[in-house]
Amino acid sequence: MKLTAHSLTVDSFVPMLTSLSQWLDKGFAQKGTEIDLVNARLAPDMFTLAQQVQQACRYATDGAARLCGRPAMAMEAAQTTPDGINAQIAHAIDLIGSLAASEFEGAEDRDCSIDIPGDRVIEMDGYRFLTAWSLPHFYFHVVTAYDILRHSGVAIGKFDYLSQVGAFIRPQPA
Repeated sequence: MKLTAHSLTVDSFVPMLTSLSQWLDKGFAQKGTEIDLVNARLAPDMFTLAQQVQQACRYATDGAARLCGRPAMAMEAAQTTPDGINAQIAHAIDLIGSLAASEFEGAEDRDCSIDIPGDRVIEMDGYRFLTAWSLPHFYFHVVTAYDILRHSGVAIGKFDYLSQVGAFIRPQPA
């Protein structure tokens, strides 16, 4: 198996976004209107569940687009309803899934530097951008969304978090 920027990007973002959508479905089904999951947060100074989803989708779509040499993606507004949140995830999955492997050619060496305040820049090639910026931020927000759901009493666990691994389970060879 050859690791490519395309496989690392698409095969990381899409399965985890799919899992995130499944956890949210379970949460909204289990909790209904019992608590306001959309606005739940772990601590007063942290983003809400809706904002965690917004950020996860943004780091996934922006990361994939920039690795393909496209301009940085604008951040979509955080959705405020269960349907809106799931639509935001579905849109991110569709966008990432629509990117052809050929668009990622040369991504490892592509300039993916990020301008920051104070006339400074975070200099990164595509490899560093993916491994030190996009993936860590993405997983931070996905895990925080998972933690908010768990903290809110939603019955999900590690099997739900790693649901994409189920496709690789086989019987032991005889």
